[in-house]
Amino acid sequence: MQIITTIITFLFIGIAPLFSQTEKEMVEATVNKNTIESHIYFLADDLLKGRETGTPELEIAASYLANTLRSYGVQPVSMTGSYFQQVPMQKVSPPKKLLLKINGTEYKKKVVLEASKMDFKGEAVFLGYGLEEDYKGKDVTEKMVYIKAGSSETQDARSAFGLRETKMELAKKAGALGIVEFVQTPGTIWEYIEHNFNSDRLELASNKVEKKKQGKGFVYLWLHDENSSFITSISAEKSIRIELSVTERTTEMISSQNVIGMVEGTDPTLKNEFIIYSAHYDHVGIGAADETGDVIYNGARDNAVGTTTVLSMAENLAKYPTKRSALFILFTGEEKGLLGSEYYVNNPVLPLNQMVYCFNSDNGGYNDTSLATVIGLNRTTAAQNIKDAATAFGLTAIDDPAPEEGLFDRSDNVHFAAKGIPAPTFSLGFTAFNGMVTEYYHRPGDEADTLDYAYLLKFFKAYVLAGRNIANDPSTPSWTGGDKYEAVGKKLYNR
Repeated sequence: MQIITTIITFLFIGIAPLFSQTEKEMVEATVNKNTIESHIYFLADDLLKGRETGTPELEIAASYLANTLRSYGVQPVSMTGSYFQQVPMQKVSPPKKLLLKINGTEYKKKVVLEASKMDFKGEAVFLGYGLEEDYKGKDVTEKMVYIKAGSSETQDARSAFGLRETKMELAKKAGALGIVEFVQTPGTIWEYIEHNFNSDRLELASNKVEKKKQGKGFVYLWLHDENSSFITSISAEKSIRIELSVTERTTEMISSQNVIGMVEGTDPTLKNEFIIYSAHYDHVGIGAADETGDVIYNGARDNAVGTTTVLSMAENLAKYPTKRSALFILFTGEEKGLLGSEYYVNNPVLPLNQMVYCFNSDNGGYNDTSLATVIGLNRTTAAQNIKDAATAFGLTAIDDPAPEEGLFDRSDNVHFAAKGIPAPTFSLGFTAFNGMVTEYYHRPGDEADTLDYAYLLKFFKAYVLAGRNIANDPSTPSWTGGDKYEAVGKKLYNR
C-alpha cells in the first residue's frame, strides 16, 4: 500500500506543473533567444539572396518554414494535405524598347505603368491633373495627353499611383492613346520607382486577361520632374509634339507558394473558430549597391522578424494548444503587391467565416525598444489582450504613430480586413516612421547581426502571449464600433 501511495504521489508531483503553469510560463517555456536567432540568421543569410519572390532562394526559405512547422508538430490543413499553397503568378518584363521625345528632345527618366506596342508621332494635349473636370471642352481623340501627377490636394508619388486607374479610364473614355504624367518626387524616391517599374514585375496570373485587356492600345508613362520645372515650362507652350516608340511587355508564368499549417483548439465549441497568425517571408532580393558595395537586401527586419513571430507562435501552440484553433500562414509576394495574401483570401483553405482574427506581423524597423507598435491596435476588441501581453514582458503596446504613412493598408492584413476579419499588424516599436526605422528599410544593411536580440526576445514573447490571450478569451474578437470594416465583418459572420 505504501508503494502505491508513493507512486501516486510521485506521479502527482510530476504532472502537477502541467496543471499549474500560467500562460506566461507557457510562453517562456518555448520562446528562447537561440531559436529566434537561428531562424532570423538563416532567413536573412546571403545564401537566400534577399528572398525575392519567384526565385529558387525563396523556395529554399519556403521549404525551411514548412519543415520547421513539421518539426514542431504543426499539421498541414487536412483538406490539402500539404504545407504549401501554390500561388500562380506571371512575371511581366518591361518593354525592351522605349523611346520618348518631347518637341524633339529625348526624355530618359521614365517608367512604364501600362504599355502596348505603339509608334506615335503627333500632338499632345495638356490636361492639368488628368481628372474628370480637366477633360471638359477638350478633344483628345487619337492624341496623347500630358498631365501633372496626383491632384490639386496631393502630388506625392504614392497618391499619384493610387489615382492611376482613374486617370487611365478617363483617358481611354475620351479616346486618348496614352498618358505622359510628370511626377514631382525626390531623386531617392525616383530611384526606387525606377527599380520597381523598369525591372521585371510580378502579378497574380488570375489577373492576366484583365490586365492585357486594359493595356490594349494604350500607353501610360511616368516621367521624373523633381521640381516640376519641365511640366511648368511645356504646359505654357501652345503646341507640344510627342514621338513615342514602345514595344509590348512580355510575360512568363511562374509559381510561388504560401506556407500554411494548423493546430486544432482544445475547446469542443471554440475550436471551430480560428486565429490566423500571419507574416510574409519574401523580401526584395538583389538591388543597387550601398556604400560598402553590398547588393543583397537581406530583409532581417522586413520580414525575417515577422516570420519568426509566427514560427514562435507555432512552436508554442503545438506544445500548448489554446481553446481556439490556429492557422499559420506565411505569405509569398508581399513585396510585389501583397500577392500571396490577395490570392489566399480569394482561395482560402478553410472558410473565411471561421477565421475570427488575423494577427499579422510585419516590420520596417524600430527606434524604441520599450514598445511594440501595433498597427490597428484599437480598431478591434482584442486590444486589451495585446496590451496586457506586452506589459507582462516589460513592453508597452501602442497604436499607429504615423497614420499618414497608411501602414494598415500596406501589409497583408488589409486583404483580411477587407473581407471583414479583424486584422491588426504587430510591429517592432517605433514612434515615427523615419530615422532608425527607414535607415534599414529595403536596404542592404538590414542584416541579422544588426538586431537587438534582448529586445526581440521580449517582443516575440509578447506576441505569443497576446495570441494566447485572444485565442483563450471567451469573447470572440470583433471590430470596434464604427470601424471602416465593421459592416463587412457583421456580414461575414452573420452578426
